[in-house]
Amino acid sequence: MRLALPFLVALAAVPAIAQMPSAPPGSNNVAAISGGTYTADTNHTQVIWTLDHMGFTPYTGLFGDISGTLSLDPQNLSAAKVSMTIPVAKVTTAGGLSQHLLRAGKDGGKPDFFGPSPADATFVSTKVVAKGTTATITGNLTLNGVTKPVTLAAKFYGAGKAPQMMGGKENVGFTATGDIMRSDFGLGYFAPVVSDKVHLDIVAAFQK
Repeated sequence: MRLALPFLVALAAVPAIAQMPSAPPGSNNVAAISGGTYTADTNHTQVIWTLDHMGFTPYTGLFGDISGTLSLDPQNLSAAKVSMTIPVAKVTTAGGLSQHLLRAGKDGGKPDFFGPSPADATFVSTKVVAKGTTATITGNLTLNGVTKPVTLAAKFYGAGKAPQMMGGKENVGFTATGDIMRSDFGLGYFAPVVSDKVHLDIVAAFQK
């Protein structure tokens, strides 16, 4: 009887294992993009930010649980439009810095950074210039109640259809990089000792 339970568990897993693809279903092949309107895959879309910490080390944090849409025509990539919503309140860092970023201002004053109830940030594209599998995306970033233009260097990463056991949806993914000055958004506390410039590494996954 002691051997029966592990055996049954292993047996139940056989159909799922049999359905697993033998190779990644996505590839860096533009022909795999069917186009249309995609929805952000919140589990696999991230904004990773890095700044200089007092000249000692880089420091990195993360925004996840990002939502949004992408309109994409593989025959006219420069007509693409993207709109993303980033929940600032879910910022993730090492140690206790997340609490610092979200803490209220002292004695009712202005918070050092986002404060305890920050509004979601948004990015809405205004222009896309595509060249091959890369693109320059210009858009309006609204962060901390301030809207500024931001330019991102984007690159196509992969596309394809997910296995049926994982929903069977069409997927397309991109990476992008860019820089912002946090003081432009009213977040310049302790600059330039902690760098004003923030580097962004973005992983954007979409499904339909």
